[in-house]
Amino acid sequence: MTATLKSALAVSDVAELYRTPILDLVYRAATVHRTYHDPSRVQVCVLLSVKTGGCPEDCGYCPQAARYHTSVEAEGLMDVESVLAAARAAKADGATRFCMGAAWREVRDSPQFDRVLAMVRGVKDIGLEACCTLGMLTEDQARRLKEAGLDAYNHNLDTSEAFYGEIISTRRYDDRLRTIGHVREAGISVCCGGIVGMGETEEDRIALLHTLATLPEPPESVPINALVAVEGTPLGSRPRVEIWDMVRTIATARILMPRSMVRLSAGRIQMSETDQAFCFLAGANSIFAGDKLLTTPNPEVDRDEQMFERLGLKPMAARG
Repeated sequence: MTATLKSALAVSDVAELYRTPILDLVYRAATVHRTYHDPSRVQVCVLLSVKTGGCPEDCGYCPQAARYHTSVEAEGLMDVESVLAAARAAKADGATRFCMGAAWREVRDSPQFDRVLAMVRGVKDIGLEACCTLGMLTEDQARRLKEAGLDAYNHNLDTSEAFYGEIISTRRYDDRLRTIGHVREAGISVCCGGIVGMGETEEDRIALLHTLATLPEPPESVPINALVAVEGTPLGSRPRVEIWDMVRTIATARILMPRSMVRLSAGRIQMSETDQAFCFLAGANSIFAGDKLLTTPNPEVDRDEQMFERLGLKPMAARG
């Protein structure tokens, strides 16, 4: 299989690639990465929870689900100026993309959605790429976000369709795919990936990567998250995922989706600098910065700056 994705990619092709000996796999991924991207540049994004907790869904990994007893306390939707102040601070710290997350099952046409649209317009005026993750969207809501200037929308598949029901029962896999379709039709960049370490099998990871790579258009951004096990959630006692599982998943994603940004997302706080360096070598070229990733801890900005300096990495400039 070449670096360019075949139109008739089979699950068996992805399995063969994923199971390549790890050093050979990383070498192939690094070669693809250097063909399509500047390996010294990493996109720095900041993710702010603009509405926290109280979510009616039952995602087994999420501390924001109302039904679980975690340390997360529900908070209402932030006011626009507070969000824009956070966006200005993120830009000052070197971020080029500002993502806003709301713990909603779905977007409802309401004054709250109007407020989110105002946030998007404000973030764009600051000179940052604007991204949102708000749950399920209708076609019209996606269109309105696009008109407000939204650059990207995050809506992860999380895992394979076969394993999905073990993690979430309040939303179907097809619901997620439908929202991704609405985002794509509106002309918004798609950010879609998954979580490693939830108890899924190797076959589940392979199936997720196959689904992502064979969407009508691959996502422009593919976040690969390591499960952050939060006490009080059904997955709170899961062991930390092996770094080689993360490296293998990132490398396979890079080869299958060579033009996409592959984002090393949740779980970096538990990774050593060496662990993260392997992920960058395997094709990751985007991170979330800041001390929190929605409600879970994330490395501090100073620590990331020191890591970038040691590894010879530089923040990517804003697009456009």
